[in-house]
Amino acid sequence: MTGTGVRIDGNTLRLPGGAAVRFIRTLRLPETGTHPLPPGLGEFPVRRVADYADTVPEAWRARGGVMLPVYLREAMWLSFAGTTEPAALQVGVGKVCAVSGRPWSDRLSRDPQNYVVLPRQPWLDGINSGAGTVRQFVAVPLGMGATVEGQVTGEEVWGGVQMQAFPLNDRELARWREEERRRAETLRARGIRPRSAFGTAMPMAAPPAPGAAPAPAGGAPQRSAPAMGLGVGGSMRQEVYQDERPLTDWAERPAGRVFVHLVTPPEWRRITGEAPPPSPVDRAAYTRAGLPWFDYYDQDAQDLAPAEPLQDVKPVGDWIGDDHEPWQQPAPQQIQPLGDAPGAPVQDGDW
Repeated sequence: MTGTGVRIDGNTLRLPGGAAVRFIRTLRLPETGTHPLPPGLGEFPVRRVADYADTVPEAWRARGGVMLPVYLREAMWLSFAGTTEPAALQVGVGKVCAVSGRPWSDRLSRDPQNYVVLPRQPWLDGINSGAGTVRQFVAVPLGMGATVEGQVTGEEVWGGVQMQAFPLNDRELARWREEERRRAETLRARGIRPRSAFGTAMPMAAPPAPGAAPAPAGGAPQRSAPAMGLGVGGSMRQEVYQDERPLTDWAERPAGRVFVHLVTPPEWRRITGEAPPPSPVDRAAYTRAGLPWFDYYDQDAQDLAPAEPLQDVKPVGDWIGDDHEPWQQPAPQQIQPLGDAPGAPVQDGDW
């Protein structure tokens, strides 16, 4: 087992180049209609696979990475808050790119774009399957054909979530750091303290566990334990932003990668000895309580076109039955705007 360059800091994954990723619990949307952004309801706990070498499946030890517990049909989103330097981040669901719908690759592509740009992209709630919308990430077991992986490739062998981070190349990174240094000096001169760096994190790399199976050579890995992947749920208003940099600004190879295993709550308890998080929040009760939903708009960013391979992915309800959890539409005053206000800015003049 080799080091990935990824470090775990609490429940945050820190990939080389400054990318930070947290997995956020959220309300599951209805599978019909288009909705505002659901709230964050706390972080999923994340643990290193290497720390549980005696209880995880051998195939997981070979892949390394981390694991987190999810309930059947539970929704999640990825938060990129805390990213410290520009990064191009690839996100795979069962080794299908969540942005382009194409097979997993160790190279960046612009036609179609197969990554999100951090920190410009503040979060990712689902697959890029509509104009100005995404379909929500929802956990589902492998073996039913309901995952994005199963519907796009016709097979379900990987599951989980995969991520790779590409930093800026040396020349562009040096240029960006110099710009940031000058910006920080300007802020200090005006009495504003720049954001501080993050503290020490635990390295992801670990020596192989005694008796661990070697990584499979070629072909698909064998699945030796109940495994979960990501299907899709309802649609929400969210843009996946087009990269404004030329592709040559980024490193040619990823600086770090990580495999995120999704674990059922019973398996989580068996593997870690920890109680899983409580079951997901009832969304109707959340809305009845007057709690907020969100709408995010960035007037300077350009949305990517929908990914053709992802447009026909069916929601998990088509595979495991209708969603019987009640839905209550949030009142307009419950939807809080984030980022820029929608609409073109109006200039003022002399009165």
